[in-house]
Amino acid sequence: MASVIEMKSVYYPESDGKPMGETDDHRDEMVREIELLRRYYQGQQVYVSGALLVYYEQGNPKKFVVPDVFVVKGIDPKKRRIYRIWYEGQAPDAIIEVTSRKTKKKDTVTKPALYARLGVKECFLFDPTQEYLDPPLRGYRLVNGDYEAIAADARGALVSQELGLRLQAVDGQLMMVRLDTGQRLLTAEEGRRAEAEARRAAEAEVARLREELRRLQ
Repeated sequence: MASVIEMKSVYYPESDGKPMGETDDHRDEMVREIELLRRYYQGQQVYVSGALLVYYEQGNPKKFVVPDVFVVKGIDPKKRRIYRIWYEGQAPDAIIEVTSRKTKKKDTVTKPALYARLGVKECFLFDPTQEYLDPPLRGYRLVNGDYEAIAADARGALVSQELGLRLQAVDGQLMMVRLDTGQRLLTAEEGRRAEAEARRAAEAEVARLREELRRLQ
């Protein structure tokens, strides 16, 4: 546990009192990304969360931000009701904002400026509808206290050094591929579908080989 003396008289709310009020696309993509990253870091000392109040000034409950998705490496992955940077001892290592019409200004201006000041090493913006960002995926890396744009490859993919992943916008979703193995991250449902498809393909190949053997006999 972090060796920080808490001010017991200060109450840090677990909600800002505002409804999320987001589209299905925005909410579903945010939840999907959190699941992908939690599965990716399963069993490691890495905390993955999103839509959680992150307080960044001790003693001032008005100083908070709510990232859509964030990753903090080197801390207990236990569930939290709020995240206090001074108590945990570090800011998030990487943040992903799923941009919508409602959040575009905050996501492109206000939040990145704050994240850079807090020392968030990488920040990504993704627009699943491709209506508010062009290109729909942008990334920034902290260099000497300021964000510099991460250059995209020919397919528009960005490399996250902090996550060890290649990120790419594909059909309204943020695709995440491991740099070390080349494997795409899958949700539990996507994993089950992939296994079922692999089984069907294997069964079809066995049937084809049997038929070919029968013809040769």
